[in-house]
Amino acid sequence: MGAPPTRPVDRALTKPRRRLTSAVAALIALLAVGAGVLVGLSTPAPAPADAPEREFSAARAYRNVEVIAAEPHVAGSAANDRVREHLVATLRGLGLQTEVQDAVAPEAGQLSGAAGGATLARVRNVVARLPGTDPTGKVFLVSHYDSVQTGPGGNDDAAGTATILEVARALTTGPRPRNDIVFVLTDAEEACLCGAAGFAADHPLARDGGVVLNLEARGSTGPVIMFETSRNNAKLVEVFGKAAPHPVGTSFAVEIYRALPNDTDFTAFLDRKFVGLNSAYIDGGAIYHTPLDVPARVDRGSLQMHGDNALGLAREFGRTDLGDLSAGHDDTYFPVLGGLVRYPGWLTLPLAVAALLAVGALGWLLRRRGRATAGTLAAGFGLTLLPVVVAPLGAWLLWAAITTIRPGYAELLDPYRPVWYRLAVVALSAAVLFCWYALLRRRVGPAALAFGGLAWLAVFGVLLAVAVPGGAYLTTLPALAGALAGFAALATRRDGPWPVVAVTLAAAVAVVILLPPVVLLFPALGMGMGAVAALVAVLLGLAVLPVVDLLHPRAGGQRGLLALRARRLGALPAAAAALAAVVLAGVGLAVDRFDAAHPVPTHLMYALDAGTGKAAWLTREEKPQPWTDGYVDRSIAVADDFPGLGNSEMRAGPAAAAPLPAPKLDLLSDTRTGDQRVLRVRVTPQRQVRLLTLHVDTSTATVRSASVAGRDLPVEPGGGKWGFGIVFHAPPPEGVEVTLTLVPGAGAVSVRAMDASDGLSGVPGFRERPEGVGVVGSHSSEMLAVARTYPL
Repeated sequence: MGAPPTRPVDRALTKPRRRLTSAVAALIALLAVGAGVLVGLSTPAPAPADAPEREFSAARAYRNVEVIAAEPHVAGSAANDRVREHLVATLRGLGLQTEVQDAVAPEAGQLSGAAGGATLARVRNVVARLPGTDPTGKVFLVSHYDSVQTGPGGNDDAAGTATILEVARALTTGPRPRNDIVFVLTDAEEACLCGAAGFAADHPLARDGGVVLNLEARGSTGPVIMFETSRNNAKLVEVFGKAAPHPVGTSFAVEIYRALPNDTDFTAFLDRKFVGLNSAYIDGGAIYHTPLDVPARVDRGSLQMHGDNALGLAREFGRTDLGDLSAGHDDTYFPVLGGLVRYPGWLTLPLAVAALLAVGALGWLLRRRGRATAGTLAAGFGLTLLPVVVAPLGAWLLWAAITTIRPGYAELLDPYRPVWYRLAVVALSAAVLFCWYALLRRRVGPAALAFGGLAWLAVFGVLLAVAVPGGAYLTTLPALAGALAGFAALATRRDGPWPVVAVTLAAAVAVVILLPPVVLLFPALGMGMGAVAALVAVLLGLAVLPVVDLLHPRAGGQRGLLALRARRLGALPAAAAALAAVVLAGVGLAVDRFDAAHPVPTHLMYALDAGTGKAAWLTREEKPQPWTDGYVDRSIAVADDFPGLGNSEMRAGPAAAAPLPAPKLDLLSDTRTGDQRVLRVRVTPQRQVRLLTLHVDTSTATVRSASVAGRDLPVEPGGGKWGFGIVFHAPPPEGVEVTLTLVPGAGAVSVRAMDASDGLSGVPGFRERPEGVGVVGSHSSEMLAVARTYPL
């Protein structure tokens, strides 16, 4: 007789006697940890209007939100004047030294304007000071009080402005702080960040710098996230961790924001070497910059969180020696169950290398203990790339399919009710991971696949430590915890409880670290980039594979019908997750429909050449919605006719000419010095507008220098016909004086003046939007532009 067949070896890290009981216990533990993480990311209960005077009250702050966001109040408008008067009266009523800084200010960072050139604005910042008893510096609480033209800005940024008013009230009810507290309510943030730039560059109170706490919102709800810091932030983060009652913030978010081309008022202060922290709540992005951003859409819990944190930080920085905030490094930090874990950034690379070595040592030990071979370890490492690639790709394809069914989503930062879609992406990621695991578990082995997951986490940790240090903790710490759990599992009896306890503890570490970014990345990046959240969800799944393994029958030891039954049982998690993904996406489509309260966003503009009498409807929608499609029929480049609108291609259609005047151009002086010609002109709007532009045809002259209202500008000619331009927001009724030093060509110098107002109701041929059709949150929505060319 031949030798009996050998039985397959069980190659798992754990082999509990009561597998089902162990699986249930581990899952309950992880669910409890996950629930704690979500509670830590939740907003506090709003305090009532009769809360103690020294505390922040969302109810009291909301009263100011209602006044500030009663109507759209773009910079330079009469509505903005009314808001400013309320702010000044409120701050002076608190006994604070209050003034209005009225100035012409450049864009933060001197960023280029439309079609080349520079952007400026007339700004009127509201500045108030609470003098300190023995100042070591100044603490600046900053928010902007202007809104976009398309909405009243209940959240962006009436909430931040009202928060500062309530914080100011609370600070004036108790002992004065040691350091000066300066309240800066900026103008023209939405236009160009010019108010903050003007304050940081020119105001006497900003001369010596200080600590800036900027308050923003890019949505209507959700936790307030401290998402940006100045460089070398270790001591700032230390204060944030101990003084903010709800310290939600991650060094990963800071790294992402530094890499993105986004800016807030905080940018203007960083340009002037201030230090500080930037905070915002960001969920509910569908109403961002739209007519729906009304006071009633402000989440009182988010408002309370803004205020609690701002007041706590103002008090702490108010008593701190501000000369002792310098640090030579950034901290790595992340939220943990209502607190903040942080460690010096210089530990990032050593920890990443340690995690990589630990995982390598675990692989060596798995091989020595017979849980894996060199071949299965290599297979586990290589094949783990499959879910890492497939899950984000699947999330992208899922959203592409959804936007094909619901094309209006293309113009939204996020759907109105995105939770179902977010859960669908997470379920899809789980389905990919479970399917991959079920297919490879018996062939490669649970231990080898767990090693592969930890190995890739460790590799990503090293790569992040080099390229994005603040984000390395996301994979380094779960990899290190998983390796240590593997050592513990191998050091104890496999059929005892301790291996299960060890891998569950390691999985809990992964949940604490990786669940917050999964939750926060969705609102931060929108569903269009849900693939990023899917990637992090898969990384979380890889970190908890030993617990996932408990959901499967024991690997090895079964043959025939038992093996078939084991494979079928192993496929259940994947099938359940896939079904959940389909159902959740379907529910999302059924629930999140466009209606009067949740309109489909559309973009429309009107542009008139007053010199030729030609007019056009314009839209930035690449695939126009049915309402917009009734106005446009072709694609055109607008830069030659309307350089103030930029140089991108738009959809356009013919329009009737409205009887609107172009801005007036007066030549004040014309002098020559050598080969140079100095033109001094005044551009004056002939109607109520929110911006003026002036562009020079660089085929008729070369611009050597330029100044606006006495402020010198950088000369950075752009491409195209109108190569140099000036964009001026909130122009005064008397117009704007511009001085151009040119090297003229053979003929007259050609300049193009344009102004822009808001609202299309009086334009011939405009039809009011029907119910269910809304306005996209764009700075050019509903714009009415009039241009004319002048030879000089």
